[in-house]
Amino acid sequence: MAATHMWEAHHVTIEEADEAISDIDAVWFEPDPASRSGLSTRVVGYSHTRREVLCMILLRGDAGYEGVNGWPANATYRRIYREAQQDE
Repeated sequence: MAATHMWEAHHVTIEEADEAISDIDAVWFEPDPASRSGLSTRVVGYSHTRREVLCMILLRGDAGYEGVNGWPANATYRRIYREAQQDE
């Protein structure tokens, strides 16, 4: 299950993931540039609970998007997020 993996591997909760995905200022990469299959979407957004920018990986399904992984953003994605805010 994705929630278990996110917690065990990255200590990201479902609530934090939802905040990052719901962030009105989130940066969406569709498809995810790191995806081998080209089927996933990467969302870089801010979690207010965690006070940190997160990278979330989603897959689009019949009912919408499903979260499959997430972790704290590295320096590159924090910069991308920050620069996107400055461009507005």
